[in-house]
Amino acid sequence: MSQNPDAPSSSTNLRAIAETFRLIGWISFWIQLVLGVVSGVILLLYAASSQRTGSGGNNAGAGFGIFLALVGLAALGVGVYLAFRYTRLGRQLVSSNPSNRPRKSETVQVVRFGVIVNLVGILLTLLGAQAIVGTLATRALTQAQFLFTAQANQPFISGLDMFVVLANIQALTANFAGLSGSLWLLNRLNRP
Repeated sequence: MSQNPDAPSSSTNLRAIAETFRLIGWISFWIQLVLGVVSGVILLLYAASSQRTGSGGNNAGAGFGIFLALVGLAALGVGVYLAFRYTRLGRQLVSSNPSNRPRKSETVQVVRFGVIVNLVGILLTLLGAQAIVGTLATRALTQAQFLFTAQANQPFISGLDMFVVLANIQALTANFAGLSGSLWLLNRLNRP
């Protein structure tokens, strides 16, 4: 009757990996979800406001930036799903039925896909932020600076414009949180 001396440590290691997946998955899920929802609401308010006031016409660069920000938010949505999937993988890893456990290669593939999705989200959000901030900087530089005119009392860059920049920063932070979580899990999986 020979017992494998590595079996208890292997089981303990598998439990530790499963707990890490569940913890990092939930943390990443909630950070991405909350920041993504706030960013999405701000972008929707901006789109509704610019449609109502008709101010979208003088903002061609910002329109492209908003489009890229929305595509970055779509990538963030996939990242939120993958973070939730990490929690399910953590639960499957400690399943009492070994046939229900995912193979290491399948788990690594899911985490690598999470890394790629969040990197694409970061890239798209950064490009959107560059377009929006570039448009706002151009508008600020081309504004005539007269102190005693009716135009001097009107804000050239509105607070809503700054909220769009904030929305991009929040989407970027959310994608970064997803990337950090995925990299942490990938590191944990490849640890001996």
